[in-house]
Amino acid sequence: MPSIERVIVATGEARDAAWNGTFRRRLAPTPLEIVIEPTFSYLSEQSRLRTLPMRIHRAVEDLLARAEPTLIWAHNLSVGRNFLLARELTRASDARGHMLVLHHHDWWFDNRWKRWSEMRRSGIRTLREAAQIVFPARALVRVAAINRADASILQRHLGNRAAWLPNLVERTRLPSKARIRAARTWLRSAVGDDSPVWLLPCRILRRKNIAEALLLTRWLRPEAALVITGGVSSEDERDYARVLASAARKHRWRLHAGVLTRNEARQPSVRELLAASECVLMASLEEGFGFAYLEAADAERPLIARRLPNIAPDLAKFGCRFPQTYDEVFIAPNLFTWDAEYARQAQRFREWRARLPCKYRGWVEPPILLACETPRPVSFSRLTLHAQLEVLAQPVAESWIACTPLNPFLRVWKDRAANDGLRATPWPAMADTWLGRQAYAQNLAALIRRKPQRHSKTDDALAAQEQLLRTKLRMAGLFPLLL
Repeated sequence: MPSIERVIVATGEARDAAWNGTFRRRLAPTPLEIVIEPTFSYLSEQSRLRTLPMRIHRAVEDLLARAEPTLIWAHNLSVGRNFLLARELTRASDARGHMLVLHHHDWWFDNRWKRWSEMRRSGIRTLREAAQIVFPARALVRVAAINRADASILQRHLGNRAAWLPNLVERTRLPSKARIRAARTWLRSAVGDDSPVWLLPCRILRRKNIAEALLLTRWLRPEAALVITGGVSSEDERDYARVLASAARKHRWRLHAGVLTRNEARQPSVRELLAASECVLMASLEEGFGFAYLEAADAERPLIARRLPNIAPDLAKFGCRFPQTYDEVFIAPNLFTWDAEYARQAQRFREWRARLPCKYRGWVEPPILLACETPRPVSFSRLTLHAQLEVLAQPVAESWIACTPLNPFLRVWKDRAANDGLRATPWPAMADTWLGRQAYAQNLAALIRRKPQRHSKTDDALAAQEQLLRTKLRMAGLFPLLL
């Protein structure tokens, strides 16, 4: 594989100066150019949609004319926020004979069906067309997924043009004791006292299931404050953030969100906050890779996290053994208004299902709660935000007594948190074999060098999309919080 002579990073918005500086230093002595092109931003943030395809065309042509021959690595275009860019990038790279690697992390159809109406307004009229944009049938296109569950489906339909390419993650040195002390001082200022800090390293999104992290914090360490590093991720999440924040103020829950959005001088890094916190939480409903799990191991901090079926096998393969992971937290039905929640979920499900293309409506299984004929314990993750907040509003002691028999592992964790401490996961040496820079470079190079085993067909793209869709539309994949 030829050596890399220059790197151009093209994005729709500027990254912060610190990130840019760090990337430039790590890349040295290879020159780095950063291009900010507004038409590469989300479609929902664009104006003049009528002329947008031509403006994207010109921007892509100008970008690819800067350096040839070129390897193009495209980050997560499958999330569907700008399919006009994705389509144009495939066309232009194919016309110039450039290799295009599409590294997919998330899917536009995975609890994101609002994307479909947005895509249709931009001119993407059929599901076949959407599939051909995500999985182009071109000899010089390679498609990679960050977990093996998705990659195995892609390989079944796209052959050796598809691969598993987990993210690059390397262990770094722990922050110095002085930096950790400074981060703890900063956290005391952010929280307002000396309370233990349980950290949720993420932005505010519904899929992060923040109310569950708050419930676990209040049950297991009532004196702790739950601190969220990021702010609201997009306009789609603003109502969720507002309702959650309003409930926290009303009930005086110890929730501090967006602490790293204040742009204060001498603000600690996420890594420093991880090292300065007592515990890390991750209650996500879905993740493509599980970076926060590895961050906790890297920072040598205890982790409490959901055991997600699509990433748990990969984390185990990396050598990670997390002693405080769980499948679900079950809730006694008397802690929320069952009949009102049933009606709420039924209405949401009907409205959500009606937005699906007719072909896929028959593939859908209803949310788990709607399959219950009478009230029974149900997973906290299978409730709407309204019902989740009802549970949180109950006195902690009462909800704990009602739910501990349903979740006996919580007693062990509560005892650990109060006494000898929750268990941390050491960074496994095996992870370097799978996730280090050498492994990433070798896997990427191997993918690029592959010669397609067979001629690509346009129907392969639709078949891959539909098999992925079937896995996402099953009962286990539907969360009322995301409908």
